[in-house]
Amino acid sequence: MEILDLIDRNQLQNIQDLYSTATGVAVCIIDRKGNHITRDSNCNDFCIRYTKGSQLGAKRCHNCDLEGRGVYYCHAGLMDFAVDIVLNGEKLGAIVGGQVLPHEPDIEKFKNLADELGINQDDYIAALKKVPIKSEESIRCAAELMEVMINMLINQEYNIYKDKGKIEVIDKEIGVTTENVEQIEMMVRDLTKVSKKQNILALNASIEAARAGEAGRGFNIVAGEMEKLSSAATEKYSAIILKAAEIDESLKHINAEFEKNGD
Repeated sequence: MEILDLIDRNQLQNIQDLYSTATGVAVCIIDRKGNHITRDSNCNDFCIRYTKGSQLGAKRCHNCDLEGRGVYYCHAGLMDFAVDIVLNGEKLGAIVGGQVLPHEPDIEKFKNLADELGINQDDYIAALKKVPIKSEESIRCAAELMEVMINMLINQEYNIYKDKGKIEVIDKEIGVTTENVEQIEMMVRDLTKVSKKQNILALNASIEAARAGEAGRGFNIVAGEMEKLSSAATEKYSAIILKAAEIDESLKHINAEFEKNGD
């Protein structure tokens, strides 16, 4: 099971974009192999264009992405986060983001970092000044909010997916059972017709036995027993029809209830 088996990519992107706009925190969602499922939301030039744009900066950022768990400080001093998307104890992917300063930056420190990474100081500091500044507590809360929200959504969609599968199976079985009930009713009707013919034959046999007098007494007894068996069979056939009708009615109620819940 993969994330996109449960939720549409565009829906996920829309939720992510709304979250990022509301919090000012950069974020994206990746699968279990580290491939992007969504496009980056709210990423800044300081991280993407400049820090990751340098060979050494890109290497350090890559190491942070591999090693970072929960909410953490990246090598450049910004706060990032990486939280897992989990379904039934299995990791399906992760939510990664951040790119936020937890306090006012030390400009001299970042000038030194620019020199270390081979980046123009003025460009780097200009980009730094556009990085959002939020308290560490608010950054941690934002990360936890995204984690809870996406995990709840994925698990909810999984439950819907499971229920849909169950309903499809039940609908199929209802169809098969209904067809069997209809076949039973047809067979019972045919048997009832045969039973009625047996009654007629038994009646005719009784009449002929009566005409034969003493010689037909034994035949008359057989005809009587034949009529009794035919009557008993007819009663049983009728009972079967009633039971089949009850089963059919119950199946209709089940189907109606599922359709109502589906609405």
